[in-house]
Amino acid sequence: MMIKVTSIGYDKVIKSLVLNAEANYEFAIEKLFPLIDRYDSQRKLQNKKFYERLSKDLVNGCLMPALTLAFVEPKNDFYDDLNIEKIESFINENISKGYVLDGIQRLNTLNGVKESPNIDLCQKLYLSIILSKKKDMLLYRMITLNNGQKQMSPRHQIEVLTEEMLDCQTVNITIQTEKKKAENSVEGSYDMADVAKAYLAFFTGNVNNENNKIISEKMDEIILGRIMSHEVIEKEVQFDDVLKFMDKMAADPTNKKWFGVSNNMIGFAVGYSEGYSYIEKLSVEEFKSHIEAFDRAFASINPSKVNLGKFRRNLSHKYFAKANVLRDDYDEILGYFIEETESN
Repeated sequence: MMIKVTSIGYDKVIKSLVLNAEANYEFAIEKLFPLIDRYDSQRKLQNKKFYERLSKDLVNGCLMPALTLAFVEPKNDFYDDLNIEKIESFINENISKGYVLDGIQRLNTLNGVKESPNIDLCQKLYLSIILSKKKDMLLYRMITLNNGQKQMSPRHQIEVLTEEMLDCQTVNITIQTEKKKAENSVEGSYDMADVAKAYLAFFTGNVNNENNKIISEKMDEIILGRIMSHEVIEKEVQFDDVLKFMDKMAADPTNKKWFGVSNNMIGFAVGYSEGYSYIEKLSVEEFKSHIEAFDRAFASINPSKVNLGKFRRNLSHKYFAKANVLRDDYDEILGYFIEETESN
């Protein structure tokens, strides 16, 4: 059994092809269920009663609600010629590279009843498949698909997807989860949690997405509102570009250490998205000169008067957003910081 594409549409918001397709339960268990191993934190059934009911219904022959799969393919010419056979071949040949955007819990449930003597593994399964040129488009769609599902907050979704996507990232810098660090810590590695926070900041256009004074549910609503209003999908730059730039700059130990400070990384991610046309052209030595001037100016802030972590996030964002003007001029940067701290 293979995935059969039945029709092609186009999503103008995420600038991606959206396909209607079908397979069967046997294919889902064999080819799609393994994809969710990437998402360990999502595999636990979140609503026990609902999924117990679904288990019984699957055995009794129900038609499971459609799943949403996605693939990132930036270069293929099928975006122009819309050849169903070519697209169908690409999907089936690259199924192991797919993302399950919606339906992980349903796949988990289906796999749990596969040994039942009454399950019909030939039952048809409908799929919605997104073919996109950019990973950020998929994250945007993933969050909107899960909007309102309390078991999966926007922050959690970004954390999960960040970890999975970085597995395929072709960069030299090492990014480790807390678990991997405990098993075998790599000196100079970056924390996955910090990278996820930087991605969230990039995606919302805001460096302040954590506030323990606000109840988590309300903060999640605020973050979702920021994602919807920020329109990151309209930007030319992707978070991949941020990581590639960090990777390039890490050739110098000073630069690498600077990005190892969580608040620097978070602020830079947003600043890069706004000032990337200038920043991306900086050499390793030029960038080093910029951050050294930034740190000199930042050292002038009285630590007893402000929250240094918050100010480092905010000022690294604002500095790099205006790096084409401020450059590595210590006096200019300090003057700018004075103005910014006066208003806070």
